[in-house]
Amino acid sequence: VEQGTKNVGTLTNDATSLEQIVTQQYRDIKYVNVTKKLACFTNKNIYYSNLLNNPESIQNLNTRIDVIQPLINLDGFYGRQAAIEKSNATRWQALRFEQYIELEAYKSYLMLQLAYKAEHVLTMANQTANENMTLVENYYKNGMIQKADLLNAQVRVGEIKNQFQMVKSNVKNASDQVLYMMNENEEQVLKPTESLDSNIEVQIFKNQIPEDRFDIKAMESATNAYSNLAKMSTFNMLPRLNAFGSYEWNDKKITGFGASNYMVGLQLGWNIFDGSKSLHKNEKAKLEFQKAKNDLEEYKNQNQLELNKTIRQLNDLEQKVSLYNLAWNQSKEAYKIRKNRFVQGLEKTNDLMMSETLMYQKELEYLQTIFEYNFTKKYLEFLTK
Repeated sequence: VEQGTKNVGTLTNDATSLEQIVTQQYRDIKYVNVTKKLACFTNKNIYYSNLLNNPESIQNLNTRIDVIQPLINLDGFYGRQAAIEKSNATRWQALRFEQYIELEAYKSYLMLQLAYKAEHVLTMANQTANENMTLVENYYKNGMIQKADLLNAQVRVGEIKNQFQMVKSNVKNASDQVLYMMNENEEQVLKPTESLDSNIEVQIFKNQIPEDRFDIKAMESATNAYSNLAKMSTFNMLPRLNAFGSYEWNDKKITGFGASNYMVGLQLGWNIFDGSKSLHKNEKAKLEFQKAKNDLEEYKNQNQLELNKTIRQLNDLEQKVSLYNLAWNQSKEAYKIRKNRFVQGLEKTNDLMMSETLMYQKELEYLQTIFEYNFTKKYLEFLTK
């Protein structure tokens, strides 16, 4: 009874009054609950608003692998073929350059041999000229010849000394050239272990340029590269089909693989609206390929002409070596005869000087012809190698 008195006030016998009191109490309790709920909702809105405007930092690491596999990509295929052919052309050209270096080294060695041979000839010529000068001076003292003959002999000795000095310089120059080919920088004068070979051995060479020669193979590879580039330019105007795939890992740690996802698919691409750029590029590639073909044929024809000319030159040198050897032997015999007659006082001084000059001149010409023959034979080997 006391509790009821606290809640509803004084009890009455009026039923209507009692119902109004209970209803009013219920409304008051409901209002209080709604107010509490509104206050709680307002506090949550403030909390989420702070998170939105001032978010907390989140750390996450992503690892991804992408794979692209061409399925229909003909321009890429011919592009790779062009790169391979270009690499082959560079390799063949390097091998041909090595052969050319060998030829130049052989030529330098021949020149060194020729320089030492010429030095020996001029040494003998200087010795002979001094001996003849002694005879002329004695004859002049005895009044057997005139002063003009003595002066001619002195001029001859001076010419020989000048030529001998030039030959010594040629020896040093030839030695420097050989050192250069050997990539040596030492200050020294080389001397060949072998003398200039004067043996003539008839050798038969091919009269056609070999198709497998390194430089020709290099130009053929270059032509093939241009051909593949022209095909690449043509297929570049067609659509491409590529397969692609990717796989991703996501985690807070760099070594973690907590979450992952993947994607695979096909990609079809076709560049259509590029104006006439592709057409012009294709025409340019075709013209470059045609030019490469023409250059290859012209190069083969030029080398065939060079081979034919060199073969004829070698045949001429074989005859020339024989004729110069004969002329040298005849000039030596003529000098001996004139020398004996001069000692007996039956030959003029001027005729003796001319005979001596001719003898050593023919010997030098013979040595020069030997050099040309040996180098021409080596050059023919280079052309047919």
